[in-house]
Amino acid sequence: MTQFILVRPGSTDYDAQGRIQGDLDIPLNEQGNHEVARAIDELKHQGIKVIYTCECAAARQTAEALATALGAKLKEMDNMRNLNHGLWQGMLIDDVKRRQPKVYRQWQEQPECVRPPNGETVTEARLRVATALQKIARKHKDDVVALVAPEPLASMFRAELLNGDVGDLWRASQEHGNWEVIDTTAASAR
Repeated sequence: MTQFILVRPGSTDYDAQGRIQGDLDIPLNEQGNHEVARAIDELKHQGIKVIYTCECAAARQTAEALATALGAKLKEMDNMRNLNHGLWQGMLIDDVKRRQPKVYRQWQEQPECVRPPNGETVTEARLRVATALQKIARKHKDDVVALVAPEPLASMFRAELLNGDVGDLWRASQEHGNWEVIDTTAASAR
């Protein structure tokens, strides 16, 4: 069975400012580079064979650094692009909360029911995530695979792998440079 390690990219200036990135191409900042260096040190004995990443700059930079340091293959997948937050992209989270308090609260409690203006729903993005995971699992049946994904994409990968909910996507977006091994054996027993 494929073992998945979910890696969140290091932070960006948008993260530091509390802005919504969505699928914007924002590079790592200095703190993000330090977070990636820490993650490399922590992941060096995990046996990662291949690293899949989305196209955004922070994830790609994180994945490239990991692949180089760990001697792993690096692959990009179209289905791994982050959630399109539409017109919310670039906005401060606090501005969305202030201007659209009902939508903000619904995004926290039931994110799958919210479509940001000109964006996509969590449900649409989760369908892409499920397709990507099926393809990866078929290709790497007994490998250790790292998935480098920013939030909220990382929460969607986690939810798909564990057959669970995505949780509070605003709160999850504060996890930069962190990683976790996803144990899918309990989820597949359900």
